[in-house]
Amino acid sequence: MVKKAMILAAGLGSRLKPWTDNHPKALAIVNGKSLLQRNVEYLQQYGITDIIVNVHHFAEQVIDAITISKGWGSRITISDETDEVLETGGGLKKAAWFFEGPQNFVLMNADVLTDLNLGQMAERHVQCGALATLAVSDRETSRYFLFDEQGRLSGWRNVKKGEEKPNPLPPGQLEQKAFSGLHVLSSNIFSLIQRSGKFSMVDVYLDICASQNIQCFDHSASKFIDVGKPESIAKAEALFK
Repeated sequence: MVKKAMILAAGLGSRLKPWTDNHPKALAIVNGKSLLQRNVEYLQQYGITDIIVNVHHFAEQVIDAITISKGWGSRITISDETDEVLETGGGLKKAAWFFEGPQNFVLMNADVLTDLNLGQMAERHVQCGALATLAVSDRETSRYFLFDEQGRLSGWRNVKKGEEKPNPLPPGQLEQKAFSGLHVLSSNIFSLIQRSGKFSMVDVYLDICASQNIQCFDHSASKFIDVGKPESIAKAEALFK
């Protein structure tokens, strides 16, 4: 059903200093394996072995790790962003050629670890006829996606800043969910991206959610951690052996 994926590994990882003063975030080690290796192996569990990885911060270290390990058994292509980091949306748009033709694919951040059932998420994506399906949970954060009663994306909220998009929000009961940095997407998304250069997929989704079916997949019962800060390494090691 899903054969290809992109792992976003270009970020500066400023929250993970001092590790990222000399290394890329994607190579942070959790119980002897890098975040990147763990996510490549996670995708393998669902038959996804054709992967593109974008690189920017200490790009040569990521490329060397992939080369030495022979992609940990997967076919890994590099999307080079050494000139400029393009964020999640710009990075995906640059790699659009990799997803040529009608297909569904996975997009995920290198610094998240989870055991959510990606097969079930992909099935829901197809059953709902969604353009995109976003992994979400009930955890506490500062920024939330907002979904209507049909699980369709309707807006976004920053609870610390009191900011909401769109403003005003559409009428009706909206449920806020924390985004987990993992998406299942239709390749039809590329024809709908109007932005260029450096931009976030969050902005893309908010640009088009009023006219497109962007669904949520709630995985609150599964393991999940955003390995964004030094103290989260120990927490990740307790969760993922």
